[in-house]
Amino acid sequence: MSLTATAVPTAVTPGTAHTPGEVDNRSTYVSFGLAYVLGHGSAALSKGDTPVLDLPGWLPMTLLGAGLAVGTVLATRAALRAQNTATDPGEILSGKLLGAAWVTAFAALFLTITGLAAAIDHPAVQTLLWPTGSGLIVGLIYVAEGAARRNPLHYGLGTWLALTSTGALLLGDPAFYWVLTLAGGGAYALAALLERRRLTSTPR
Repeated sequence: MSLTATAVPTAVTPGTAHTPGEVDNRSTYVSFGLAYVLGHGSAALSKGDTPVLDLPGWLPMTLLGAGLAVGTVLATRAALRAQNTATDPGEILSGKLLGAAWVTAFAALFLTITGLAAAIDHPAVQTLLWPTGSGLIVGLIYVAEGAARRNPLHYGLGTWLALTSTGALLLGDPAFYWVLTLAGGGAYALAALLERRRLTSTPR
């Protein structure tokens, strides 16, 4: 390699990964953050003894589910783009296994919540278990992805989501949903801002 090539850094295109296999999570963070704010926020405003708004019961879960679905698609696309630039076979395999973990984890969560609701004959329990369960699953997968990709921001966000999502169960309506809205949505907003700094500071 020539001295010129070593001394002069390559120009970085905004919004792209800076190292082979690097994942840009900004669009995913924004989508998941909006899902938390709109989904859990509408639930917080419409539930409890004195609801602020009179909203259909299906609306909060629909907003949350739509946002999470979009975020999952964006996360998958970002991971695939990173795999296309990866050169280490081990990193490529890790990425594929982590991608498959999303399907496995949410399938297991569906079976757990559905079976539990049927066993105790209390379908309404799903309105609590789905928000907290999905936060736990997403958080733990983020922890695994952060460890595998050596990304402390992703790891920290996953830790926060897992703890706040499960800790919120200690509270009743509507405080439960306010915690998810503010703690979850706020964490995603902060992570989206910090992700830009992380990408620009990541060496090639």
